[in-house]
Amino acid sequence: MAFLHLAPSPSSSSSSPLTHQPSINPNAGNPSLLNSFYKPFPLPQSRRFQRLTSFRCSASSFPEKHRADPAKSDDVVELPLFPLPLVLFPGSVLPLQIFEFRYRIMMHTLLHTDLRFGVIYSDPESGTSSVGCVGEIVRHERLVDDRFFLICKGQERFRVTSIVRTKPYLVAEVNWLEDRPSGDEDLEGLANEVESCMKDVIRLSNRLNGKPEKEAHDLRRSLFPTPFSFFVGSTFEGAPREQQALLELEDTAARLRREKETLRNTLNYLSAASAVKDVFPSS
Repeated sequence: MAFLHLAPSPSSSSSSPLTHQPSINPNAGNPSLLNSFYKPFPLPQSRRFQRLTSFRCSASSFPEKHRADPAKSDDVVELPLFPLPLVLFPGSVLPLQIFEFRYRIMMHTLLHTDLRFGVIYSDPESGTSSVGCVGEIVRHERLVDDRFFLICKGQERFRVTSIVRTKPYLVAEVNWLEDRPSGDEDLEGLANEVESCMKDVIRLSNRLNGKPEKEAHDLRRSLFPTPFSFFVGSTFEGAPREQQALLELEDTAARLRREKETLRNTLNYLSAASAVKDVFPSS
C-alpha cells in the first residue's frame, strides 16, 4: 500500500512542537488509499513474509524517573512498551518482525497473557513520546530461531504516567485517552471535506505519475468521524512527527481541521506541479 506524501502545512509548525515539514516526491508511488489498513491482513509463509517492519530499539531515551502526570487515577494500568520510529493509529495494521532478545522475551509473555502492548514513537532528536497506541497481536508466527512475525492492530490510545521498569523491556503505567466531545462542531461535514481533499490529492498524484486519473470512491467506508480521522493520519507517510501530533490531539474536530489544512497545502503543491508539467511536458 502506498501512502500520501505531504507538502508542509504553513500553520502546522506552530501548532505542535512535534511537527516537521514533510515534502512531496512527485515521482513517488501512487498514494492510493483503496487498499486500507482496515481490510483483513493474511499472514504469509515465513519465507515469503514481505514488507515487515524490523527495528532495533533503545529505551535509553525514556528515563527511569519519567513521570508525565504524577496524579494517580482509577484507570491507570501497566503496559509493556515497544518504542519504534513510527506512529501507530487506532484501527491501523502494523506488521512487525521481532528479533531483539528483550522483545522476544516480551512476546513470550504477551502470547501467554493478553496479547497487547504499547507502540510509542521514538526518534533520536525528539526522544520517546509520552502518548502512544496499543497494538493487539492478531496473528503471529514463531520461527525456529525464536524470531517472531507479528500482525498487530491499533486499539486505544494511552498516555504514559510513569515508568515501572526499563529491563528487560520497558513497562509503564498508562491511562487511556479519548477524544473530548466536540460540542456543536459539524464532524460529518468536516470528515466529508477531508475525504474530498484526499480524493483530489489522489487524482492529481495519479496524473503527475502518468497514471489514469481514476476517482477514488468511498474513502470513509462508513467510518464515523473519529476513526476516519485516525485513518487519514495513518496515510501521512514520511511525516511521523506530524502523525504523532495528530495522535496526541484529543479533539476530533481539531484533528480533522489540521488534516484538511495539510491536504489542501499538498493539493496546492500538486496543482502547481501539474501546471509546470503541462507547460514543460518533459520536466
